Amino acid sequence: MGARFLFIGTLSLCFVPGGNSAQAQTASSDSEVLPAIEVIAPTTSARPAARPARGSTALRATRNVRRVYVYPTAPTPTVGLGMDVDKVPAAINAFGAGQIARTGSLNIADALQQQVPGIIISDTTGNPFMPDVQFRGFVASPVAGTPQGLAVYQNGMRINEAFGDTVNWDLIPTAAIRSATVVTNNPAFGLNALGGAVNVQMKDGFNYKGAEINTMGGSFGRIQSSAQYGKQIDNFSVYGALEGVRDNGYRNFSESAIRRFYGDVGYRTDSSEFHLNVGVAKNNFGAAAAVPVELLQKYWGATYTTPQTTDNRVAYANLTGKVEVTPTWTIDGSVRVRTFRQKTVDGNPTETEPCAADPGLLCFNDDDVPANGLNGVQLANPFPADAVLGQIDRTTTRSTTTGATLQATNTDQLFGHNNQFMIGTSFDSGVTRFGASAELGTIGSNYVVNGSGIFLGPSGEPISIGPVSLRATNKYTGVYALDTFDVTDAFLISGGGRFNHARIVLEDQIGTALNGNHTFSRFNPMIGGTYKITPGLTAYAGYSEANRAPTPLELACADPARPCLIAAFLIADPPLKQVVSRTVEAGLRGTKELNIGTLGWKVGAFRATNADDILAIPSPELQGFGYFQNVGRTRRQGIEAQVNLTSKTLQLYASYALVDARFLDALQVGSNSPFADADGNVQIVPGNRIPAIPRNRVKVGIDYSVTDAFKVGGDALFVASQYFAGDESNQAARLPGYSVFNLHASYQINKTFQIYGRVDNILDNRYATYGTFFEMDDIPNFTNGGAAFTDPRSVLPARPRAFYAGLKATF
Repeated sequence: MGARFLFIGTLSLCFVPGGNSAQAQTASSDSEVLPAIEVIAPTTSARPAARPARGSTALRATRNVRRVYVYPTAPTPTVGLGMDVDKVPAAINAFGAGQIARTGSLNIADALQQQVPGIIISDTTGNPFMPDVQFRGFVASPVAGTPQGLAVYQNGMRINEAFGDTVNWDLIPTAAIRSATVVTNNPAFGLNALGGAVNVQMKDGFNYKGAEINTMGGSFGRIQSSAQYGKQIDNFSVYGALEGVRDNGYRNFSESAIRRFYGDVGYRTDSSEFHLNVGVAKNNFGAAAAVPVELLQKYWGATYTTPQTTDNRVAYANLTGKVEVTPTWTIDGSVRVRTFRQKTVDGNPTETEPCAADPGLLCFNDDDVPANGLNGVQLANPFPADAVLGQIDRTTTRSTTTGATLQATNTDQLFGHNNQFMIGTSFDSGVTRFGASAELGTIGSNYVVNGSGIFLGPSGEPISIGPVSLRATNKYTGVYALDTFDVTDAFLISGGGRFNHARIVLEDQIGTALNGNHTFSRFNPMIGGTYKITPGLTAYAGYSEANRAPTPLELACADPARPCLIAAFLIADPPLKQVVSRTVEAGLRGTKELNIGTLGWKVGAFRATNADDILAIPSPELQGFGYFQNVGRTRRQGIEAQVNLTSKTLQLYASYALVDARFLDALQVGSNSPFADADGNVQIVPGNRIPAIPRNRVKVGIDYSVTDAFKVGGDALFVASQYFAGDESNQAARLPGYSVFNLHASYQINKTFQIYGRVDNILDNRYATYGTFFEMDDIPNFTNGGAAFTDPRSVLPARPRAFYAGLKATF
């Protein structure tokens, strides 16, 4: 089947007013969006680069003072601590508030996809505010059961959820983001940073001054608004951001409602800085999920088995501080608390059916195995003989996490050479209460499951469904150190590592089947170096290791003989091994001043090999059920290249990423693939590509200032074909590639007001970002007279053409 491509482009008319406010930032390169500090520029490597005291006018007057852009080297909340971006032995991926504003979105995932070469987003939930973010073949997803491979931090606070390491991108207050970086080759970011870490720094009243109100509306009932305000009063600062979004969605039952608040109060002196930041969010989503292609051929907004809703709530407080103890010693740290609550409702087909011997009773999975009620007694069958049975699965997750980080940084010379040494420790503890239930019902011709009030108790042989009540405790401790030594003015080496210790305790609140006590520990080393070939050209190389402990969700659903409905019905608790990733990367980066502007570029290669990788495996016996399993070695390797050209009137970027992700070991796994054998299994052979990871990604963007009030531009995104999830044996035809073209425009009316508009997917291309397989005989094709489905493919349709317009006021 030939690949089809979709092209996305954006035409922009946008004016960014001058001034020092954060919303006016339009960085020309990765490094310029990073926090800047002032240092005394040494003339030789034998002179120390002591950090001047904040506000020191004498040092600011020194001729050798220069601005250094700082790249994060650990998940510290303090802006300005880190490493000179020129010394980082890894790829540099960073963007700021200006690039986020350019997307016109209150979803950080859109900016991540646009600005970072190796990142794409896919819509596995059927809701654009709950995306999977995939970097180099590693995923940070809100979907429970997805093997997570990225750590995510907000102001030094880990926001991977305690129960499944999931990442709810909808909870991040996008308007309040100052900068975001995607950090690689650095184990200091702790557990789950197999592919790297997304490090988000938020605004405060010291770096954002002024006020902004931004409102936009358009297609599919979208209305969104944000307001932010920041002010410095002597040594104090205050900042607040409020966001709201309502969207009816482009598919049936896919409406969204987002409400978020973020606030920060700060205090600083010449040698110290403290912040208290807080946030709350209450979001509701209709998640339409994958739909059979036969239904999409009749209506692009079709859905399959609803309701499917998610309710997310979060509240957090984070106290951070930094003290410059001496001119060369800095101590910083944080203490935090975060509460998260999630409720899901998910309509599904059911394995419940009338018993063969007595149709007046209900059986589960087999027509002679009783389907029991909550009291353990076999259920009577109250449904009509022609009813199509389904079930409504409900889950509740309540987590409270607390944590603390303490770090010391020293810039004293070592053997007469400049040196930066960092040592730190972190501790995070989470307590989660998880519950699940299953209500039987009937499925109508619109694929809506209507509940009956009858709930399933423990059923199946072996038991594979029933009410769940679980208490899970996570305790993660880490100690890390990193040193960067200037061998010469041009050559620097970095080395260090982190020791991780994880303890996970599972306590079954109904019986004992889920009880477990698991401990995982590992030391992950790192080494790397940079060499400045010329003032505008730097080479880098590095090696690092990272590990991921199995999550409570994975540990409680790991028995092939007792599969569970992923993210709902946890059944058994055999051991899983932790995942260990070993990564090597190298590349070149540089800048050059041209007559038409500043040229920045980078090119690099990477290889990450995972040992004991964990995947969610479908059960060959129970449709919709599965289990987690170590699948041996996998490898993700590729190249990344990007170029930026920036001048007063022109901003241009282009990037390319190749990600080749493959299994390295032979393995037989359960699958819903139409090529599965009679037992429901497929055979993985070494070299098979990992599904759902496109191999090629190309991105292009341009902005041009026609006048002081107008800016025009365009964006293009190309993503190559990918194998369907479940096709680990690579036998089925691939999901076609796509490209997309968008337009956006704005006009600056005066110093205060700006109007703007966007057209997304201007060619109205119909494509899918994710595909999988489904059991065709579970539910009839009601759109075809109740006949059976004939195509096992199920995909996530992307958003059709959409129009938006808005007004922004800046004060």
